[in-house]
Amino acid sequence: MGSGGARMRRVDEAVREVLGAAVTQDLKDPRVGFVTVTEVRTSPDLRQARVFVSVFGTAEEQAATLEGLSSAHGILQARIARELRMKRTPALEFALDDTAEKAARLEAIIEDVTEDAD
Repeated sequence: MGSGGARMRRVDEAVREVLGAAVTQDLKDPRVGFVTVTEVRTSPDLRQARVFVSVFGTAEEQAATLEGLSSAHGILQARIARELRMKRTPALEFALDDTAEKAARLEAIIEDVTEDAD
């Protein structure tokens, strides 16, 4: 992986911080609910960044938030360009981070299994 890996991690972290602030400060879209930017994965050529967000709410609210974020990608990319001055501003793609949900489901399964074992 070499030094590229550490550099990409710094880029991902910087983009995540800027987006985290931008989502709470810049977006006035009523569709965008309570969002946390959990992780960013930028492609090595900096053309694209997949932005993982955790959204508090129902599946409908989560879908609406993703739509709102996608429609605001121009505003968000402009803020990244302004604050990070990267040689290329990545196109943003938003995805739901369902790690917390997966963890909760896994815990429930483990509890079921351990209860059955008694």
